[in-house]
Amino acid sequence: MFLAGEGGQQTSWVRDFFNNVLKCGEIPRHVAFIMDGNRRFAKERQQPRAQGHESGFQKLAETLQWCLELGIYEVTVYAFSIENFKRSKEEVDQLMELTKQKIAKIMEEKEKIMDRGVCIRVLGDLTLLPPDTRKAVAEVVRFSKNNTKCFLNVCLAYTSRHEITEAVKLMAEGVELGILEPSDVTESLLDKTLYTNKSPDPDLLIRTSGEIRLSDFLLWQTSHTCLIFEKALWPAFSIWDFYHAILCYQWNYNKLKINKDKTEQYKITKELESLKRHILQNEGHSRNVETLVIESRTQNELDQALERREQRQQAFASFVDERRKEILESCC
Repeated sequence: MFLAGEGGQQTSWVRDFFNNVLKCGEIPRHVAFIMDGNRRFAKERQQPRAQGHESGFQKLAETLQWCLELGIYEVTVYAFSIENFKRSKEEVDQLMELTKQKIAKIMEEKEKIMDRGVCIRVLGDLTLLPPDTRKAVAEVVRFSKNNTKCFLNVCLAYTSRHEITEAVKLMAEGVELGILEPSDVTESLLDKTLYTNKSPDPDLLIRTSGEIRLSDFLLWQTSHTCLIFEKALWPAFSIWDFYHAILCYQWNYNKLKINKDKTEQYKITKELESLKRHILQNEGHSRNVETLVIESRTQNELDQALERREQRQQAFASFVDERRKEILESCC
């Protein structure tokens, strides 16, 4: 993963040509994939389901190489949903075994991963995984955690609703412990509490297999993401399908950026107004004079309040990081 392209696998002049053409436009910094269609791919070929998932893993390695060639240095993949635990025990066991095998392969190539600076993150509720899978996952995350050149985020035992619920619980605990004030709980703080808090939101999300839905994947993070639904089953996903998705992103880039910037500015403005009102309420001002008092507030007072909030939120971020570090350590 992010390792292909060495030795015998040389980029063809055709790929070089199309990559250079695409690089004349905007290239997404972060691409997410819903890798759908492994089972149907195997069924069409009268293969066991396990072979379909194996083909899917091989396609992931190939796709990561395409991303690297284009200068896309962060990729997030939906590897295993919490909902997938409802599948047959045999299939779940096969998927967990395949995950361990692929992690073992990664561990064999530690030196290449470190040389390329690849940071592998696993996003999801690790406590739901079998102990041996949990241990393997924790090991690969630990050894690559300080790398900063490329990022591979693997969503394992993940759903967006679960992610948001866990973030809300953590914020509530932060208030209960006195790390946060209730007024500190904002959209921006929720962003920083999600599993994806170390990553920018995806610029482009690609789902294969023709299904037009997100299946509870990155629901919070994809409000201003270009969504592409390709008909190809994941193992049959081609570089031409990939190029098509990049072109669609470039076609929609300006509109997406304008809307995203407007939303971000509106969010900042509303959070500042909320903070001003909180200051006034603490000082006992009535609603009748609220507007007048808000307008008379000095920038210095607001800056001080913002600094105190930032300090509390930083302390909370450290609390969240420590909590997740403890979970990771316990897996080992």
